[in-house]
Amino acid sequence: MDKLVYTAATGMRARMAAQAAIANNMANASTTGFRADLVNFDQLDMTGQGLDTRRPTSEEVTNADFKPGSVQQTGRPLDVAMSGQAWLAVQAPDGSEGYTRRGDLQISASGVLETGDGFPVMGSGGPITVPPADKVQIASDGSISIKPLGSQPDTPMQQIDQLKLVSPVGSQTVKGLDNLVYVKGGGTLPQDLTAKVETGALEGSNVDMTQTLVDMIENQRAYEVQANLLKNAKDLDQGGASVMSLQS
Repeated sequence: MDKLVYTAATGMRARMAAQAAIANNMANASTTGFRADLVNFDQLDMTGQGLDTRRPTSEEVTNADFKPGSVQQTGRPLDVAMSGQAWLAVQAPDGSEGYTRRGDLQISASGVLETGDGFPVMGSGGPITVPPADKVQIASDGSISIKPLGSQPDTPMQQIDQLKLVSPVGSQTVKGLDNLVYVKGGGTLPQDLTAKVETGALEGSNVDMTQTLVDMIENQRAYEVQANLLKNAKDLDQGGASVMSLQS
């Protein structure tokens, strides 16, 4: 009986984690550069007696769907869409390095180059700071050039830094609750010197709403199956207790 209860409870917990990931995907279907959450499951012998159960490898999201989203032209100089497998390095809230495909860049009041959700963009030596300028442009290789504030019209553009573009190919990654991708176990991804960006364009979310709705329905039905299994276990336990009571 304990095995049945534990199997049902473990399945319900897994389905709740999956439902949270599905809900997050739906909420971010229109978020720039968003990568759909995935919940991975490990086959585990939870009892040591060959009982096959499943549970999430973590409490929340474990990875992301890396398929590309659609690219739309914006014409804005600070908008960039990463090409191929390239990801943009940013500084996470804890000071570590995370990665995103969100390219709606902006310059904060303090001059720090940030993504649209406020993460400082990493350059060759750390977070990029843009001096006051009349013009800022980003080249296809990620190099950032400015025309200093108050300079003459014929003043040439001056390169100040370069976006740190990396490749996740061959590395194990996990997705955090902040929607950033990290190297599993810590560390950083290798810089991709051949990576390119498309300026004046943004990559959209890769969430497929039709498939997401199907996943939500299937996951809800699977949760109901586990809940009914738990109810059946309770009924069996109560029936057994009643028989024991009559015999006494």
